[in-house]
Amino acid sequence: MKNIGFFYAFVLLSVLSAISMFISSTLTPFLSPLIIGILLGSILSPFYPKLNRVYHLQKGMDFSAKKLLRLGIVLYGSFITLNELTTLGFKGFLLALIVVAVVFVSAIFIGRALKLDREISLLVGIGSAVCGAAAILALESTLKSSPSKSSVALGFIVIFGLIGMVILPLVYYSGLLPFSDYQWGIFIGGSLHEVANVVGAAAISPESQSVALLVKMTRVVLLVPLLLIISYLIFASNDSKQKGTLYIPYFAFGFLGVILLNSFIDFPPFIVESTQFASKLLLVFAMVALGLQIDWQKFISFGAKTFILALVLFIILLCGTYFLVYFMF
Repeated sequence: MKNIGFFYAFVLLSVLSAISMFISSTLTPFLSPLIIGILLGSILSPFYPKLNRVYHLQKGMDFSAKKLLRLGIVLYGSFITLNELTTLGFKGFLLALIVVAVVFVSAIFIGRALKLDREISLLVGIGSAVCGAAAILALESTLKSSPSKSSVALGFIVIFGLIGMVILPLVYYSGLLPFSDYQWGIFIGGSLHEVANVVGAAAISPESQSVALLVKMTRVVLLVPLLLIISYLIFASNDSKQKGTLYIPYFAFGFLGVILLNSFIDFPPFIVESTQFASKLLLVFAMVALGLQIDWQKFISFGAKTFILALVLFIILLCGTYFLVYFMF
């Protein structure tokens, strides 16, 4: 019975993940399949409790939302090489580091001021500071937080990422900011949430797009030290539910290891592309599983304060990155 339930869960997630990837690749190419996956899962979440009672899906969902998620994060390193990142130089790395640090620390203090749940503050903070959905999923696995908390964080990250993706090209074409295409690339890569948001907004010019992706991937790499710092801080905090046991997110080292392999070994294009596809598919699986398990009552109860936090962080991202680009480049 348990194995049958696992099989049913896998079939359900496979179908919904395939639909998500199809929609992303054909209808909304600038909207990540990860985002579509959680939206699709969220829409169907009211039916999940009954499906789970009948088909015993929970173990398969847990496996996808945890084990497959971590493997997907590890393989995500195949999108990055150190050689690409070094072309930005020290100033590019410094900008990415400042953006990640300031936004994440701001999330902690603003969350406290709003008296928002600490885990939600951390999830919104890392999603804004690093790389949207993938970062939230990685931290959710580290915190072992409930799907509802991850879902509410993801919901607002999606909203503001899409707003930024639309607004920044409009500002570019208006000529309001005195930036070159190179500076615009740094601005977009340093200020938007999702890689897909960056690709969409930076399509204003080839130079902007290539530079924007480099800045964005530098922020993604900073996910590893940030996860380790968070793990240590949770361990050191007095109110930690797991005081005395330091959880080390080993999948973060796997992610870094894949980046190193991709940097120093010249793999055939087929291998790299297959690994990238596998990473994307596994993360979509996790997002769909997360979406299906949303508790809408909890989502609504966290909504207003989480919206304010995500909005303020979005403003910090835009204004802070603008001034960094203006004075550094």
